[in-house]
Amino acid sequence: MVLAVVGVVAVLGLIGLLNSLRVVQQYERGVVFRFGRVREAVRQPGLTLLVPVLDKMRKVNIQTVTMPVPSQEGITRDNVSVRVDAVLYFRVVDPVTASVKVQNYSFAVSQVAQTSLRSMIGKSELDELLSGREALHQGLEVMLESPAAEWGIHIDRVEIKDVALPESMKRSMARQAEADRERRARVITAEGELEASQKLSQAAQEMAATPAALQLRLLQTVVEVAAEKNSTLVMPFPVELLRFFDAATAAPAAQPLPTQRQEAVDED
Repeated sequence: MVLAVVGVVAVLGLIGLLNSLRVVQQYERGVVFRFGRVREAVRQPGLTLLVPVLDKMRKVNIQTVTMPVPSQEGITRDNVSVRVDAVLYFRVVDPVTASVKVQNYSFAVSQVAQTSLRSMIGKSELDELLSGREALHQGLEVMLESPAAEWGIHIDRVEIKDVALPESMKRSMARQAEADRERRARVITAEGELEASQKLSQAAQEMAATPAALQLRLLQTVVEVAAEKNSTLVMPFPVELLRFFDAATAAPAAQPLPTQRQEAVDED
């Protein structure tokens, strides 16, 4: 009879011991409650022993959590309606505070992220949402750090994933981009024409000082035209030849005409 009682007690003790053993994973921390009061000592990874019936342990994951922030619709400071969604990275740094100060820290962080994102939309302009996202990320992180720190949460980073614009705004931006590209193309073309005209003016001055260079350029042009396999070749008349004829005809006209007396003397 005594042996039976001892055996039952041993079995119950073994069962209680087994129920008191807990395994804490490397990415977890154990928060122990004794009679409902939290113990400051956090159980580290490995095998831990609890007091039967008295202790209860809650495991808290300390890995970095990736939480998508649902799309938030708002009106920017320059009166443009947009929808913005983001992604939030956070982790638990104080398991005791995260277990005691807030009922569900993941839900609480999600709600704060949504309200902060909506507030950031109202404070920003459209250009900032599209191009200045780095400053917005820092602003969102600052807005989330204060409440998250009270819950034992550390915000690693916040990033805006997408900005959805109305169709009318997309068409307006496309027209603006097209007009800007056309303006740049015209400016580049005008600059090229200006530079080409300056170079041609310099070349004309050099050739005007050396007529032989002008003749060589003329011959080069003739060679280039002849290489096109044309049946008819029109030769330009040299300007220097016209100048020669002009000078030859102007020389006799410059001499004074003989008078009647001189003509009579010549006849005698």
